[in-house]
Amino acid sequence: MVEAVVLYPSPPIGHLLAMVELGKLLLSHRPSLSIHILIATPPYQAESTASYIAAVSSTIPSIVFHKLPKVTLLPSTDVTHHEFLTFEVLRLSNPNVHETLLSISKDYKVHAFIMDFFCTVAFKVAVDLSIPPYFFYTSGVATLSSFFYLPTLHNNTTKSFKELNLLLNIPGVPPVPSADMPKPVLDRNDQVYHIFINNSMYLPKSAGIIINSFESLEPRAIKAIRDGLCVPDGPTPPLYCIGPLIADVDRRSGARSNVAGEGAPDDCLMWLDKQPSKSVVFLCFGSLGLFSAQQLKEIAEGLERSEQRFLWVVRNPPSENLSVAIKEQSEPDLNTLLPMGFLERTKEKGKVVKSWAPQVAVLNHDSIGGFVTHCGWNSVLESVCAGVPMVAWPLYAEQRFNRVLLVEEMKIALPMVESETGFVDSSELEKRVRELMEWEQGKLVRERTVAMKHAAKAAMSKGGSSRLALAKLFESWKKE
Repeated sequence: MVEAVVLYPSPPIGHLLAMVELGKLLLSHRPSLSIHILIATPPYQAESTASYIAAVSSTIPSIVFHKLPKVTLLPSTDVTHHEFLTFEVLRLSNPNVHETLLSISKDYKVHAFIMDFFCTVAFKVAVDLSIPPYFFYTSGVATLSSFFYLPTLHNNTTKSFKELNLLLNIPGVPPVPSADMPKPVLDRNDQVYHIFINNSMYLPKSAGIIINSFESLEPRAIKAIRDGLCVPDGPTPPLYCIGPLIADVDRRSGARSNVAGEGAPDDCLMWLDKQPSKSVVFLCFGSLGLFSAQQLKEIAEGLERSEQRFLWVVRNPPSENLSVAIKEQSEPDLNTLLPMGFLERTKEKGKVVKSWAPQVAVLNHDSIGGFVTHCGWNSVLESVCAGVPMVAWPLYAEQRFNRVLLVEEMKIALPMVESETGFVDSSELEKRVRELMEWEQGKLVRERTVAMKHAAKAAMSKGGSSRLALAKLFESWKKE
């Protein structure tokens, strides 16, 4: 029978991109493998990944996508709570996962069922079918440490993290303010908190955890997990650091984009071609990140006063009480959203693009000298691999936790300091952009980031730590 591995990503595009890159990596090590990817259809942006899936299917025949039937949510489901919405879709998809896995198992020898951490509800399906369950964790090792340790933290207090107002000591991680824990676990009374607690308890039961990071980026967190410090009352599964995996695609649709015209990729990169080396600060905030109209105006004022060259991706403010872009966004009207005359006054030094820019290509352009980012893990790795220092401005998910790591542990970013409500005023943005591009602190962060760029390349080279980890993963399948 042909050997196969089944992958099960969470619906958001960033998670799917990382999982497909994992599939490509597995094929690079063993081209005879058959990769099967299960796709749960979310109730939001349901067709947003269609063009990407079609492109992968047409170019890599060894990767087969299985689109699971769309599930019906209860009318009472809170559609504004995107984490809960995702968990509900995955929970209701479990019978379809079982049926699809069973079907694949009849024709292939399945070595592993590799699921996203969000997809833990399918863990028992794999076990029932005697398929070894693995996790692919799409954020960093340090946040994985926090989830390993979450049941211990839960048992040590009766309060929500957002109420504690103290520093948490998690093995392998710098002291983390309790309010900077991943957003979905801040409130003990939120049903998503208890889903994460449950998911965390399945991590140690897995056959192994594959993670999109590399040894020299997070050595302390890796050691803490491997030494068993994060699971004080039980065994810790093997950890396979096989990154960094980078997907150079359009995050709106997942497809590579070559559309010409105003604000399109070619136009954006041609503008960068005319700028001096390392002179431009790039501002981009992920596939889900949104700002209020007032915050956009503050960013504009701060950029103008900083007198730095900039490339800024602007999206429409949120609507319908949604804090993230889980619905399709229309093109922003820049003249309405930005201060009067801003585009004209800054046209010599700055460029504003609507909704999207080719982030990997931009970060690797010689003109880029800094990156103001939301601290999503894919963006962090892309910046590291390009050797571009960051200003960390977290918005959602585990991004505040990531900021602590980037600033305190890795020292490859400067922190953006927001108010208690999360608002950043123009003077703070002006200060941080200047600091990154002109001051000594920015120089130190730049040197550290360039060093990590070389370390990332070494990890993925022949004989590098990530290549060795991949070989060990295949060895574990051979033993089984």
